[in-house]
Amino acid sequence: MKILITGGTGYFGKSILSYLLKNKLDIEEIFILSRNPKIIANSFDCTDLPFKISYVAHDIQKPLIFDQYVDFVIHAATTVGLEDPVITKRVIIDGTENILNYCINKKIKRLLYISSGAVYGKQPINLKKINENYTGNSTSRTVYGNSKYEAENLCKLYADNYNLDFVIARGFAFVGPYLPINSHFAIGNFINDGLNGRDIIISGDGRTVRSYLFSDDLVNWLFAILHKGKSYEAYNVGSDKYMSLSELAEKVKSCFKNEINIKILGDLIDPVNVYVPDVSKIKNDLGVLESVNIDEAITKTIKFHS
Repeated sequence: MKILITGGTGYFGKSILSYLLKNKLDIEEIFILSRNPKIIANSFDCTDLPFKISYVAHDIQKPLIFDQYVDFVIHAATTVGLEDPVITKRVIIDGTENILNYCINKKIKRLLYISSGAVYGKQPINLKKINENYTGNSTSRTVYGNSKYEAENLCKLYADNYNLDFVIARGFAFVGPYLPINSHFAIGNFINDGLNGRDIIISGDGRTVRSYLFSDDLVNWLFAILHKGKSYEAYNVGSDKYMSLSELAEKVKSCFKNEINIKILGDLIDPVNVYVPDVSKIKNDLGVLESVNIDEAITKTIKFHS
């Protein structure tokens, strides 16, 4: 089995390789596509792998000229949604179209498109968890969410017209060794504060609700979708075990021996912001499990960065 991973040097790509180092799958070769794919060589010891790694230096915004045949494509290349809105749109939509054209030309077996829970827009206050049947709130989608939504529809358009087999993973929030701890991810920032002996800072009111899936579970679920998911279907990927950011901060604080305070800077805001997936579909249909709880996930992430 040969797999092409776009965005291979991002969180998803690194998490996939990390998982494959510990879990033997029937993989012959992985192609890492990125603007600077050899970042992987600085992150992993690639000298003793059970499969071959090949690097493909490429800007996803440009048509892909890549003669190698692969069995599967995992299209994870994206932005984090904080860039210029025009760049965000181009990277996600143009990048997806370029990958779709490659998939059609090379007649690959299946495309796994890494989408996002952002396609749903803002979660309604009367909805505790979002399932895949929720049509979304288009007026509250960000540019990132709209672009992911359009890219999903582009996959469907190609499938309808060019006999492409694809599946979609809608990612929510994650934690694990390769999640940036100095970016815009709350759990990463909390861990970074603790590692540096600083007070944990919550910029909001602390009542925001999130859930976090560990990186190894994430990858296990992605491969379940790739190999067993129903064509054309989207599957939520994330934990359904939710908590407030204040509760999350307490969990992170408890992992450090030194005295750390938690400071909440924001005023109370109603309604409470909630972003939690219903993952009953993927669990029931594909038989996946959440094997690492949040406490263990935080501990593993801290150990990696220590």
